[in-house]
Amino acid sequence: MAIDVAKIEIKSVSDASGLEELITSGRMAADDIVAAIGKTEGNGGVNDFTRILSDQAYRAVLLKHGTRSEAEIKEIPMVWSGGCDGVITPHATVFARNGEAGTGGQSRLAMGTAMSDIILPEDIGRPAMVETVAAGVRAAMQNAGISDVKDVHYVQTKTPLLTIDGIQEAHGRGQSVACEVHDSMGVSNGTTGLGIALALGEAEMPAAEDICRNLDLYSSVASCSSGVELDRAQIVLFGNRDGAGGRYRIGHSVMRDALDMDGIYESIRSAGLDLPERARPGDLGGKLVNCFIKCEADPGAKLRNRRQIMLDDSDVHHHRHSKGAVGGVAAAAIGDPAVFVSVDAMHQGPPGGGPSIAIVDMGD
Repeated sequence: MAIDVAKIEIKSVSDASGLEELITSGRMAADDIVAAIGKTEGNGGVNDFTRILSDQAYRAVLLKHGTRSEAEIKEIPMVWSGGCDGVITPHATVFARNGEAGTGGQSRLAMGTAMSDIILPEDIGRPAMVETVAAGVRAAMQNAGISDVKDVHYVQTKTPLLTIDGIQEAHGRGQSVACEVHDSMGVSNGTTGLGIALALGEAEMPAAEDICRNLDLYSSVASCSSGVELDRAQIVLFGNRDGAGGRYRIGHSVMRDALDMDGIYESIRSAGLDLPERARPGDLGGKLVNCFIKCEADPGAKLRNRRQIMLDDSDVHHHRHSKGAVGGVAAAAIGDPAVFVSVDAMHQGPPGGGPSIAIVDMGD
């Protein structure tokens, strides 16, 4: 079935009125909604409870207006990225299967999901996790009906990270772990990025010593998140498929650094919009649904050969610096501050940059 997509603003910390309006207006049926990807206004850290509040609010609306059970709604993938630094507006992009069968040969947006095998604490940051994630990505491709890796443009994941309990469990089995608790979010994200790159032919199977070290290895379509609430990789994959039906297409490129506005426009061109060489927000014609961008402070502390201090700042974490900066660049590029920008981009795009993914409305 064809995929419908809508971006809605989150007006307060636990607001889901935009989702409710989508449903009550008849635009989307509650039972057809299959995923949500959003930005919430907390600190983006481990104790950012705004992600939980949005998750609860959105699932409550689906339970209220649909026929699916609470258990079924709990299984719907919802990825909440905390932290709206700078000008970023809290918002969610909602995906639904609209009940219309795909017709014709046009290449349009398709979506697939998968859950990987269990990822043990001792696997995080090691080749075993790369292989497990890669197998899950291949399963999500099959679920989406996509056979060519070139048609995959966005892989959004959520994977486990380390906890004290998990480390003690591993030690009890005589196993070691690859890093400390506080480093495990970035390490889990980076290892997942390599798993995506392996599955899509963007990189060969990395050696153990390359994981989270050789930053020349990366995926240009990966957007990875991690949390304590699961023990395997949750994978949501988007691409284009002939005959998928619907109005929407997806494309991608990479931002080479935090100022690479051209990389954002190139992802929009990749999705199918014809833009002039020196594009501006007005050239988008209201056709862009949203951009999804990963970013990271350049490990060399340079930006276009100028010194950067974000890695030395003891008052504001470099994640917040980079997210705010790239959010401003992206908002200026598309003329809308409701843009998805997420950090911890190791092995997700080049060092200091990151993937830019765009979904556009082709209007047919």
